[in-house]
Amino acid sequence: MERWAQTASHHHGDDDKRINTIGTSNADLPLVDPGMYQLDITLRRGQNLAARDRGGTSDPYVKFKIGGKEVFRSKIIHKNLNPVWEEKACIFVDQTREPLYIKVFDYDFGLQDDFMGSAFLDLTLLELKRPTDVTLTLKDPHHPDHDLGTILLSVILTPKEGEQRDLFQTQSLRLSDLHRKSHLWRGIVSITLIEGRDLKAMDSNGLSDPYVKFRLGHQKYKSKIMPKTLNPQWREQFDFHLYEEQGGIIDITAWDKDAGKRDDFIGRCQIDLSALSREQTHKLELQLEEGEGHLVLLVTLTASATVSISDLSVNSLEDQKEREAILKRYSPMRMFHNVKDVGFLQVKVIRAEGLMAADVTGKSDPFCVVELNNDRLLTHTVYKNLNPEWNKVFTFNIKDIHSVLEVTVYDEDRDRSADFLGKVAIPLLTIQNGEQKAYVLKNKQLTGPTKGVIYLEIDVIFNAVKASIRTLIPKEQKYIEEENRLSKQLLLRNFIRMKRCVMVLVNAAYYINSCFDWDSPPRSLAAFVLFLFVVWNFELYMIPLVLLLLLTWNYFLIRSGKDTRQRDTVVEDMLEDEEEEDDKDDKDSEKKGFINKIYAIQEVCVSVQNILDEVASFGERIKNTFNWTVPFLSWLAIAALCVFTVILYFIPLRYIVLVWGINKFTKKLRSPYAIDNNELLDFLSRVPSDVQVVQYQELKQDPSHSPCKRKKNNLG
Repeated sequence: MERWAQTASHHHGDDDKRINTIGTSNADLPLVDPGMYQLDITLRRGQNLAARDRGGTSDPYVKFKIGGKEVFRSKIIHKNLNPVWEEKACIFVDQTREPLYIKVFDYDFGLQDDFMGSAFLDLTLLELKRPTDVTLTLKDPHHPDHDLGTILLSVILTPKEGEQRDLFQTQSLRLSDLHRKSHLWRGIVSITLIEGRDLKAMDSNGLSDPYVKFRLGHQKYKSKIMPKTLNPQWREQFDFHLYEEQGGIIDITAWDKDAGKRDDFIGRCQIDLSALSREQTHKLELQLEEGEGHLVLLVTLTASATVSISDLSVNSLEDQKEREAILKRYSPMRMFHNVKDVGFLQVKVIRAEGLMAADVTGKSDPFCVVELNNDRLLTHTVYKNLNPEWNKVFTFNIKDIHSVLEVTVYDEDRDRSADFLGKVAIPLLTIQNGEQKAYVLKNKQLTGPTKGVIYLEIDVIFNAVKASIRTLIPKEQKYIEEENRLSKQLLLRNFIRMKRCVMVLVNAAYYINSCFDWDSPPRSLAAFVLFLFVVWNFELYMIPLVLLLLLTWNYFLIRSGKDTRQRDTVVEDMLEDEEEEDDKDDKDSEKKGFINKIYAIQEVCVSVQNILDEVASFGERIKNTFNWTVPFLSWLAIAALCVFTVILYFIPLRYIVLVWGINKFTKKLRSPYAIDNNELLDFLSRVPSDVQVVQYQELKQDPSHSPCKRKKNNLG
């Protein structure tokens, strides 16, 4: 590692001394007693900074890092080589041997930010409890001769000892316990947004583009946008969780969507859940306050005990009576009893090993989050440990057997949001019951490994008939999801995925056209004879029959060991490139004052990006159905195709079309509040796309983490 020197000048009152510091490894520094220090920094200004833009200027901002972790980021000063920030930061450090790194960047909208120089401040050279003015000379390690200007700081280092340090830790414990308790929910609020009536016109054409936002505590839901109407028909269903016995207040706001500018407020209303009776559906017509019109909703409150946390000593499936009761509840004899209750999931979070060190002390304070759709439970925090043992048992009610269990490990921080340490995503249909397994932790995008493994033991019990029925019902939407953001790499990846799906059809069309052109006389003759035979003998039942034969053919190929499925290295490479892009310095969220048209363009780009993803995923899901990527779904497809083949064989097409038409015309009369859905699309939504297949693949663990090897080492 190349070492480089820099100069920092400290001013203590009348004293003026210059200190030359050399960047060294931690091994070169003397060990100090661990403690707690408060570092107060005022970022004053920069002088003669480097020009990185074409106009001979820069848009500088500053990052502070300690122990590889970013602890502060300044605002952006546009078009200025002598910026004045005057920003203050308060940082808590466990020890002073880790230097404070200062990095300066030039902000570039939509591009990678340019490096403008870095410096570091040796905290061991600061006098305690004494204000110090510091001038740091910026350098580039690769070009140490370049003059990149200076950064001026004011710092004061204050020790926090004894009761003060214990107070910080006690507050952290109390906060984490409170946070954990908030995730134990006691019931479900099922809401169906039916329609709006006589809403206020917000646009110049006398109409609106309304959507509705719901909020219950930290839970949020946003409806779809209904364009150009004052009487929108949403017919959307979603669930919230009840965390309080007495209920709560649901805040509802209606908005008009405006492209390129701030959305217009239409009105608001509330639902007091404590006034509603349980286990009963209530039809509510709510008057919008501060606006005009009504919202019509169906609200159902259901008591639930479907999630729980316990220690390993309290285990539902090891208790013989409880296990028999659970097996009886999901036996084939009860296939039509409570169709929404598909199965039972038990997750034992045992321990983790070799986690990443997130704190400057070389340790972490890890806790684990277990999520299944909108059910989210947490373990306790194990402090100062890279090999934590939790030994907790979580139980969940399964509403969709195609759900994915997500287990995420975080590092708890006293003064900031938790740091990500690793994650695994496990489709329920891939789980092998009762097997303690070491899962290699992945990064946030689930595209590659990060440091550490986590040991889990998972059991799934479900009713296959209920699971099949639920496959044809819309998926439960997550109400806590990250906002979509514009990504060049993601846009390129989705475009390439869609192009590959389209090229399959294009190549097939070229092949058929080559038969018409008689490029190969034997092939064209065979195609002509086949065409005459099929057209002369065609019956409608042959369509599902051909698909059935294709599924069966691929199944026997896989069973015979001639698996034609290949790992999609193209998708994996694209995901790795996207991960590298995310690992680059994050773009500052501060706006640069562009006109509203820029934001409209960005919104369109995000929409195009999402459409490309949906189209590519649709084609990949169809392919993966026939490739037996999820055997359960392929078997279900075989059963459905068999039924369709028999129906189309024995029943004339005109009667089938007649029944379909009568059903479509009378559906609204029979069930006024029914939510429209497409069973085929609901089925395909359960089939993973190529990206999801890569994300759900298990990584091969390091042999050093093998349980067998651990036992041998212990015996030795």
